[in-house]
Amino acid sequence: MSGTGAGPPGGPPAPLVLALGLDPGDQEHLDELRRRHFPPERLKVGAHVTLFHALPGERLPLVLAEVADACRRPRFDVEVSGVRSLGRGAALVLRSAALDALRADLAGRFAPWLTRQDAQRFSAHVTVQNFVPPERARELVARLSAGFSPWTVRATGVEVHRYAGGPWELLETVPLG
Repeated sequence: MSGTGAGPPGGPPAPLVLALGLDPGDQEHLDELRRRHFPPERLKVGAHVTLFHALPGERLPLVLAEVADACRRPRFDVEVSGVRSLGRGAALVLRSAALDALRADLAGRFAPWLTRQDAQRFSAHVTVQNFVPPERARELVARLSAGFSPWTVRATGVEVHRYAGGPWELLETVPLG
């Protein structure tokens, strides 16, 4: 673990963010796309596949235990299947029955703590651009979509981060398998 990531003095610890861990080469490729297209002043974290946006920080030991249990499954591939508009940004669409199953398993374990955002239908994606004017976003969606060919990335685990007011603090990576 790299630190405590406490919340405000006297308050509860900051929320936990869970993201899919990817093969380092795949992660670097997605990070490069994000660095190239994301407004630099808004770039606080690298490319990521968010599984949960805000689990209770005070439940860290239980979250880690549940994640470790859920990760007792083989590593798997995830298809990068297309591009979609976010209105003021662009995202890569991800498809994987194994990813959906992992996320559903964790959602069941964390059901009492899920925020409205985390209780919604899961739509796996990687945001490569956000917070730009709609016309700029449309241009990138068109550029990325032109001649798009699906490819796969390799899921390697689940990363548990503490939200640090913009950036995330990586607490632990729980490997699959």
